[in-house]
Amino acid sequence: MLKISPDETRLITRYIHEISGIFLDESKKYLLETRLNAIAEAEGCRSYQDFYTKAKADASRTIERKIIDAISTNETLFFRDTNPFQLLQHKILPELIDARTPKVPSMKTPLKVWSAASSTGQELYSVAIVLKELLGDLSRYNVKLLGTDISDTAIAQASSGKYNKFEIERGLARDKLQKYFSLTGQSWKINDQIRSMVNFRKLNLMLPFTGLGKFDIVLCRNVAIYFSQEDRKKLFNKIADILEPDGYLLIGSTESLTGICPRFIPKRHLRSIFYQLK
Repeated sequence: MLKISPDETRLITRYIHEISGIFLDESKKYLLETRLNAIAEAEGCRSYQDFYTKAKADASRTIERKIIDAISTNETLFFRDTNPFQLLQHKILPELIDARTPKVPSMKTPLKVWSAASSTGQELYSVAIVLKELLGDLSRYNVKLLGTDISDTAIAQASSGKYNKFEIERGLARDKLQKYFSLTGQSWKINDQIRSMVNFRKLNLMLPFTGLGKFDIVLCRNVAIYFSQEDRKKLFNKIADILEPDGYLLIGSTESLTGICPRFIPKRHLRSIFYQLK
């Protein structure tokens, strides 16, 4: 395994922050070696300085994409933490639907949801299942569910809607598995009706949110913990800009916006915390 020097550690961590926003301090030397060694060796690099030089010179940005895939943490599962999805089902979605239902019966009720760090898609598909079970006939609604992630590999899997046995068994109840998935070979594939509700695209959260529009619900859970304090402030201020005035923001159960973005105020419903604009 290639060993990384202190100077190379500083060089590579700065580069990773530049391309992804992920903040790694110099204590992450072992993580860098274990995550990046295979890529560096495949590129024929003799050192991490050489690896950095090759990555910067790669006009196709193939090495950059491989580094992002290796470093980004795609830890996710269906209905993760449970409480946010109960909050969506019993409070947030009913309130938004009441507020958005047009007075003209022939018009559809609009609803836009964004999973800002959707990883391999389990979070957004969980939201889609909650919506389907809550609303039943979706023909009267104009539902747009967007999932974004910085990893090409994660987006590809999310778009395919296919999961192995281990991924399926993490958080997904047996009744939902039987109702919304079918077994194809060794993989479980989400059914076409749920798949058609969602769209996935690549997005670096450190870049401008150009063309996203406004959202009724934003889920930005367990991703800002990998950013610096300053980058967290920038991120949640940008989210505040694209959230509808009466919209809802959900973050991770161990996260807080205290001292991060005073534009949001925390609110509690039963055991869950959510945020709305002041």
